[in-house]
Amino acid sequence: MTTAPVAQRIAGAPISWGVCEVPGWGHQLTPDLVLAQMREVGLAATEFGPDGFLPDAPEAKAETLAAAGLRAVGQFVPVVLHDTAVDPLPAVEEAMTGLVAAQAGVVVIAAATGADGYDERPDLDDDQWATLLANLDRISAAAAARGLLAALHPHVGTMVESGTETERVLAGSRIALCLDTGHLLIGGGDPVAVAAQHPDRIGHVHLKDVRLDLADRVRAGELSYTDAVGAGMYVPLGEGDVDVAAIIGSLEAAGYDGWYVLEQDTVLSGDPDATGVDPAADVRASVAHVVGVADRLGDRP
Repeated sequence: MTTAPVAQRIAGAPISWGVCEVPGWGHQLTPDLVLAQMREVGLAATEFGPDGFLPDAPEAKAETLAAAGLRAVGQFVPVVLHDTAVDPLPAVEEAMTGLVAAQAGVVVIAAATGADGYDERPDLDDDQWATLLANLDRISAAAAARGLLAALHPHVGTMVESGTETERVLAGSRIALCLDTGHLLIGGGDPVAVAAQHPDRIGHVHLKDVRLDLADRVRAGELSYTDAVGAGMYVPLGEGDVDVAAIIGSLEAAGYDGWYVLEQDTVLSGDPDATGVDPAADVRASVAHVVGVADRLGDRP
């Protein structure tokens, strides 16, 4: 099967418009506005966003995206994986029902701490790690049974954050990886190396670019993750310290045929009309950067 050109595999996510599940994150824009702007900036598809952003009913989710001219890509599902008293499968199964209805392909799993937000996390012992890894395999199998791909998303403030923790998942479970180029760098990993060394395990990609100076302060405990996002840690692709071109080059050379989801986590202080902050402009710049990288790689429609 011929892989579609990169330009046809660029998707978005509501978080680039400041839409987030974390309480008190910031001003929340309406779905109609966000979905319309996604199409205006040239995105072909989107992830669902947090619960409540799109209608709850699976068929209504699918209809809302279709009416906006967008395909469905997947959904970010943070669930507790390390606690034997918590079964993550019911929540994941519920999300998968919506994904199947919308003909999306990926359920993106994050190893939640069980607390709100991403500013603090506990340390896991070996037994908790064993539970986490076993649950990842259970989720991977359940997703495959429904024709979906489950991918673990290393994420700041979750139980799989750093490069070392990501390697532990790759070595100890069968689940695919959602390579988030920003979160992995902030967590002390090397997204360029992961793309080069483990392209066969990467089933989904979140493309982010970050300012390393602010990421270093988050790792050092000098700045919370949320405050760093508010301070502009995420920037349009090509304007930060992530080598996006090298990552795309490695994945395309290895035959990656999945989506490149543009995610630039944003905290809005108010309505863009009042603040002058235009998230769509940043996403438009990121789209242009990915298309430019693809052109340099010789990727053509």
